[in-house]
Formats: sequence, structure tokens, C-alpha cells
Amino acid sequence: MLLIRNADLYAPERLGPGDILIAGERVLAVRPAGEIDSTAAASFSDLRVIDAGGCIVAPGIIDRHVHFNGAGGEGGPAHRTPPLQLSSFIKAGVTSAVGMLGTDGVCRSLNELLMKARGLEVEGISTWILTGSYSFPSPTLTGSVQSDLCLIDKVIGLKLAVSDHRSSHPSVEEIRRAVSDARTGGILSGKVGCVCVHMGNEKEGLEPLLRAVEGTDVPITQFAPTHISRTEALLEQSVEFGRRGGYLDVTADVGRKPLFGRGTSGVVDKLLSGGVAPENITISSDGNGSMATFDERGGVTGLIVAPLESVLESVVEMLRDGALPREQVFSFVTANPAAHLKLPRKGRLKPGFDGDLIMLDGAFRLRTVVAKGRVLMDEGEVVVKGTFE
Repeated sequence: MLLIRNADLYAPERLGPGDILIAGERVLAVRPAGEIDSTAAASFSDLRVIDAGGCIVAPGIIDRHVHFNGAGGEGGPAHRTPPLQLSSFIKAGVTSAVGMLGTDGVCRSLNELLMKARGLEVEGISTWILTGSYSFPSPTLTGSVQSDLCLIDKVIGLKLAVSDHRSSHPSVEEIRRAVSDARTGGILSGKVGCVCVHMGNEKEGLEPLLRAVEGTDVPITQFAPTHISRTEALLEQSVEFGRRGGYLDVTADVGRKPLFGRGTSGVVDKLLSGGVAPENITISSDGNGSMATFDERGGVTGLIVAPLESVLESVVEMLRDGALPREQVFSFVTANPAAHLKLPRKGRLKPGFDGDLIMLDGAFRLRTVVAKGRVLMDEGEVVVKGTFE
């Protein structure tokens, strides 16, 4: 049992000074400061008390776009990015993550991805995966997108790439069929059945997605385009997509020359000022994906590994800037992805929800990480590591 006292609570809505009590994996109580009877709680022999000393406590980060086993390969076999270890998630404040394949759906497999997700879950965080990859027809675990969603607990949606020279350039009809399969699989399995769409920088941009849902009853919210700021034209399209009610996933980019045109806060500002509802915006890292750049002939000119910690860095940057309410900033990486992905008991500090949280000190440095009621980082130090770390 864990009692955190004297915290500045964001659930992600600001609750103010308060205490939070976690029993097992779940939040048992969230109360104003001093209202949880620590004497009664002390009757439990395993009780641990952490005095937050006024630090911010918010839900753990949900990163909806991560390459658990690495990705890349655009520059050849020596350019495959490495797998992630548990401590990388902890240092990034990530307590829940969705894994997927990238460019390489041949030598990287869904079988491998599924087992890595299961391993990370055993080690300490919550994980899900997407079936499919850049290519179309989509690779699957069981023979179809619908059966993957129905039969594999970890599968919650589909990955697809459009308007990118590395994609299979699926037709509008093929995209329509793919999103319909994902939606039906989601309905049958009680999952979201979303389609995470990797966006390239080709001129068509989001048009294939918009044409795919025209004349159908498939809601635009079934899609979740990501890498939406590769070009100004794509970002403008994304604003219109969001105004129609679509979800938009911003690839975090902070503290370096933005690969996707603008830094995180600039993209978020553009979406909000364009009339996109705040609850339709999420931020993800593309963690351990390859951020490749190409010349006009399609040759690779550079490649870096997308940092998993970029979401936390983006949150801290926006908190320091103060232009947006803190509740809104935390929602982009907690309540919003949890709602869109239909992740049970995730994204909020609320009784009955999972005991996932982060603590930031007055300088917005990560001090504590708790996942499913277990302390993974304590006083800024990782205290739980993966099996082979």
C-alpha cells in the first residue's frame, strides 16, 4: 500500500493540494490534503508513505506510438534501431505504451512485438500493440485484422502508412476496407479498433483518409494520423481534419532542430488556434523509431533514433512556458490517449483506476514514477529494471 501526501494533484484536472492512497494496483482514494487518515492506513504492515512536499503529481504518461523492438533499416542492415528496455520507459515517465512495427515489416515481426509487449508488462508497465505495418495488405498475427483484434488481448488497432514513399500506397478503396475491418474487429472485441496512420510528406497528405470515409458511416475518429507536421501543407490539412472531429497525434519534437517542421508546442498551438478541440489532440514519441531524412532522389541523408523521453520533455517545455493550462498539457498525454484508445482504468487519478503516476518537482524534474501501484523511480533514481539490465 502506498500513500502519497502533500501533493499538488492533477487528475489531470487540477485538484490542488491533496493525498492519494494506492492499494495493490489501483487507486483507493484521492482526497484533499490531510483527509486520508494515515493512522488508520498505518495499520497495514506494508504501508509506505511518500511526502510529495508540494510537488506535482499527475497520471503516468501514455505513449501511443512506440517501437518496442526498434525500427528503422532505411540505410541498410546497420541502421536498424535497437529494442527498448524497461528503464527507458521509467526515465521518460511512461507507464503505459502502445507498440507497433515501422518501415520494416519483413525482418521485424508481429510475433516478436507481441512477446516484447508481454515482457514489458511483466517487468512493470502496461502495454498494447497494433497489428499491421507500413505495408498493405497488412501483416497480421492470425490471418486477418479482425481476428487479431478479437483473439489477441494486446491488439487494439491497426498500423498503416499513406502518402509516404516507403508505404504500399494503398488505394482509397483499400484504406476504406482496412479501416472497416479495424472498426468491426473493435466492435466485436470491445476495443477501439483505431487505425494509426503514419503520414509521409507526399502532396496527397490526408486526402486518401478523407475520401475513404466519404459516403460511409465509418467515423473520422477511427483514424489517428501521426507525424502530422512534416510539411506546412500537411499541418494545414490536419487542422481541417481536426475541425471535422478527427483525432490528431503530434510527434513530440523538442530541444533540437525539429525534424517535423515545428516543435511540439508550435504544432499544438497551430491546432488549437485553428479550432481543433483540445480533447482530440494527443502527443507521442515515435520512441526508438528511425527519424530518417531523404534527398530529392529518395536517398537517405540522415537518421536518428527517436527519443522516448521527448513526450516528457515536451510536457515540461509547455509547463514552463505557461501558455496553456496545466490541466490541458497533462491531458494531451494522459486522459486524451486513454479515452481515444479505450484503455481501461488509465489516464486519470481516480478511485478504481490503475495506480499510475508521475511526480515532478518545482523545476519540473521527474522525481517519482509509479506504475500499477509499484514504485519504479524513487527520488529521481530508477529502482526497478528489466530482466537483462
